[in-house]
Amino acid sequence: MTPSPAALQRAIGYEFANQQLLEQALRHRSAGRQHNERLEFLGDGLLNFVIAAELYAHLPDADEGDLSRIRAALVRGSTLAEIGRELGLGAWISLGMGEKATGGHRRSSILADTVEALLGAIYLDAGFDAAAQVVRHLFAQRLRELPDAETLKDAKTRLQEALQRDGRPLPEYAIVEVTGEQHRQHMRATCVLADSEQVFEGSGSSRRKAEQDAARACLEAVFQLVAQA
Repeated sequence: MTPSPAALQRAIGYEFANQQLLEQALRHRSAGRQHNERLEFLGDGLLNFVIAAELYAHLPDADEGDLSRIRAALVRGSTLAEIGRELGLGAWISLGMGEKATGGHRRSSILADTVEALLGAIYLDAGFDAAAQVVRHLFAQRLRELPDAETLKDAKTRLQEALQRDGRPLPEYAIVEVTGEQHRQHMRATCVLADSEQVFEGSGSSRRKAEQDAARACLEAVFQLVAQA
């Protein structure tokens, strides 16, 4: 049984004047024609702007690159899915029979999209200020505990910067093994430090992931640094 919409509205800190907008925001495309994808588009743009404005105010000394990395970490799908789970959002999402059968109410992509759709719906219901207030409410703890921008750089970027600081040549990457069927390949990559002939290996489901994994192994072994995937 679907819980009362009032409980969700209390959780997000906003009560809709137009309840049909709330219903549409919670309707996945598998559940009917008046689904939430356009609201999701609207909410995505609003969320990016509000978080950018909050970071600009909170981090006056951060440069554009750092601000962009922190914003990306805050608005990425995995973070939005976490917020959706914190709200218990899956209980309110309307899904078609196929999505219900496969556990769509728990799927990270659906939770993340629905969070954005809710924000878009609030904007249409009451305007920018109301939607921005909900963003600040949902992200309050994360805005108080902002990640270090340096740790958000991917492994290849951090390795390149570490080598350049030491005046060392850039690493060379190569894919040394590809296994599995084309749609489910697994790759093994090497990262070679030319000036020491040290070789580090990594693996992943794509060239990028395998090379990042190899760079991460190098960072941890040579520089004792840990980087994002």
